[in-house]
Amino acid sequence: MSTDLDHMHDAIAAGASVRQMTSPNPWVGAVVVAANGSVVGTGATNLPGGPHAEVEALISAGDASYLSTLYVTLEPCDHSGRTGPCTQAIIEAGVRRVVVGLEDPDRQVRGRGIERLLDAGLTVDLGVASEEITEDLKPYLHHRKTGRPYVVLKLATTLDGRIAAPDGTSAWITGSAARSDVHQLRAYSDAICVGANTVRMDDPALTVREWMPVNGGSIREPRRIVLGELSEDSRVWPAETYVGSLENLIQELGNQGVLQLLIEGGADVAGRFHRSGLVDRYVIYIAPALLGGDDGRPILAGPGVATMSELRRGRFVSMRRLGDDIRLDLVFDQL
Repeated sequence: MSTDLDHMHDAIAAGASVRQMTSPNPWVGAVVVAANGSVVGTGATNLPGGPHAEVEALISAGDASYLSTLYVTLEPCDHSGRTGPCTQAIIEAGVRRVVVGLEDPDRQVRGRGIERLLDAGLTVDLGVASEEITEDLKPYLHHRKTGRPYVVLKLATTLDGRIAAPDGTSAWITGSAARSDVHQLRAYSDAICVGANTVRMDDPALTVREWMPVNGGSIREPRRIVLGELSEDSRVWPAETYVGSLENLIQELGNQGVLQLLIEGGADVAGRFHRSGLVDRYVIYIAPALLGGDDGRPILAGPGVATMSELRRGRFVSMRRLGDDIRLDLVFDQL
């Protein structure tokens, strides 16, 4: 017999299927399980302005929602915006029990949805698969708690820590599987930021052309932001340009509802973001290759710490093999 954890994993998978299309709303998944234990409905958050995951799952279940259990990755909303409150739909459907993965930190929710369901006499269980859902929804949760986007710095490097040869060439350090993974990372980001020098040297398109969404839906291209001046003959034209402090850029993007910002600049931009303490996650693709000298371009340009006693240590939170390459995800808890 399936457990609460099994059903919540199905809800997580449903949410993941719309990861690239819901921002600035969270990619929530929901599953309806009838009194006899059978799954009768599944739903995920629609495009902004469309039904939320709970309503989609209840519509899918129809009359089978009566006396059912609803599993949802994030607390149902209890306010009206472009859609009505999910709590009302749940109550009217005759759901008996709601299993919630996480409480929503959004100031319009923050426990109100759970309280409304309890007041209506429903049983509410909170915290099933909470660690997995916290990781899955990290950009959304970070934005709602800080008002700033979740900043991911992506780097592709040789084993000896070089992102380009002495002549500036860098294509291609990693293989096709890693490059496809980068395109998924782009698709999951609301905006990509690079330096003007990277545009001049590499002329990247910064698109998600090598990745297709798991649900076969349409692809949303992220915003492209260039630090500095931009030539009209570059492939990213007409990208947005920005000149100013990185801190102000991050705050502006947060105010505009950007949940995740991907930094794809070269060593100079990477070094600036790193030293500013603005990076929340480092995604490093390591190729089984060596440039074999100290004259290649390092992953982070600019001054580092002066002594080992000032060395910052973080945690590897994920490691995956992609073809012949390895992807390492690094976080610093003090950031």
